[in-house]
Amino acid sequence: MLTETIAAVNSTLDLGELFALIAAKVAEALEADACFVYLYDESADELVLRASHGTRVDEMTRVPKMRPGEGITGHAAAARAPIMIPGDAHLDPRFKSFPNLHEDQYQSILAVPILAKDRLEGALNIRTLASRSYWDSEVELLMAIAGQVGQAIENAKLYDAAQRRVAELEALAQISEAVSESLYLEESLEAIVKTTMAAVGATGAALVLEDGRVAWPEGRAGAHAERLPLRSKGRQVGELVCDRDTPFTDEDRRLLVSIASQAAIALEHGRAVLRGVIAQEIHHRVKNNLQTVASLLRLQASATDVDPRRALADSVNRILAIAAVHEVLTERRDDDVDLGDLVERLRSMIVQGLGGEKSVESLVEPVHVHGGRATALALVFAELLQNALEHGGDNVRVELSCGNGTVLLTVFDSGGWRDGAEEGTGLSIVRALVRDELRGELSLSGETGTTAQVAFPA
Repeated sequence: MLTETIAAVNSTLDLGELFALIAAKVAEALEADACFVYLYDESADELVLRASHGTRVDEMTRVPKMRPGEGITGHAAAARAPIMIPGDAHLDPRFKSFPNLHEDQYQSILAVPILAKDRLEGALNIRTLASRSYWDSEVELLMAIAGQVGQAIENAKLYDAAQRRVAELEALAQISEAVSESLYLEESLEAIVKTTMAAVGATGAALVLEDGRVAWPEGRAGAHAERLPLRSKGRQVGELVCDRDTPFTDEDRRLLVSIASQAAIALEHGRAVLRGVIAQEIHHRVKNNLQTVASLLRLQASATDVDPRRALADSVNRILAIAAVHEVLTERRDDDVDLGDLVERLRSMIVQGLGGEKSVESLVEPVHVHGGRATALALVFAELLQNALEHGGDNVRVELSCGNGTVLLTVFDSGGWRDGAEEGTGLSIVRALVRDELRGELSLSGETGTTAQVAFPA
């Protein structure tokens, strides 16, 4: 019987399966009505029930736990010696009751420690419904089985640790691969979060950047959370937050520390790539805008009978209009511009620059377009508004709207139609930009004032 029990115990390295086998085989070997197997958790200094035979713990209740020295089984574990009580075991002063375990129905108990080389690995007990005394040979048999179980637990722990280490190395390898291969920070952060959840069985995880922004949230919150700082070159650049329904072990925390280190590298790598991309994009935009400025200056220089001071002032306003687009693009850090915001900034800048007592009313809606088209629109608007303020009536109105796929920009002033209104360098620039850059149309009218309207596809 001992040989069969040992063979069963040594047939698996899976702790869950091992404990179920122990409970069943021990109860069979000693003809007991029930068997309870506890595993010793050294970090918490607790004996945790891992398997039972003949009865079971009520579902949806807490797992029974006791410290060495608590309960009859805990006393056997603490003393490293068997304890036998033939009857009325539940009346013993050392007895510890668990409401979800129903042990008070049993009369006898034989509890023994599970040892491996004098190291406490757990404890087990067998129970009978009727009173029963155990022979010395039966106690020796249970101790011999417990000794084999202790060795099996130690082997299973070593196997479990090796498997866990393999899983940790695989997780770190996946993260390292994602960090080194991806040129996009979001892809790296996604890989880190998802790999973290899989590696520690988390319910949710997220990376929080140093400014408090959650870069990549995944899953849901749990009863327990770990927050690991992301450090790069002695500076904290964020946090790795991980949630789980069950407590994190020391092994989990060590793995999370390694993942946090990889995440910090990913952030710095991604930011370095992003800085390179941004620098390249800024270089491209500056080059294009300098070419635009050069073209405008050539056009201005080719004009005849123009006051040099006036020509320089016009050129300054055009350059400032381009600068306003740059400012908006830099603030948003993407390729889209809100024309409503841009028009309001330019209106304030031009009115302040030209001075005067004219009333300027604006009615603008948020309209988003690509940055390249925003530059053309800014130049068009600057020319039209400057013309209205300098040559128009006392009341100026600016309108921006979008409907049916068409953007409408209108600049109205209360002055009448001016001779030569359709001539001049400024209007030549407006026509060229509307036609070539915006793919739209410019219309001028002077019925109740001077109205300039630009319509182009959204």
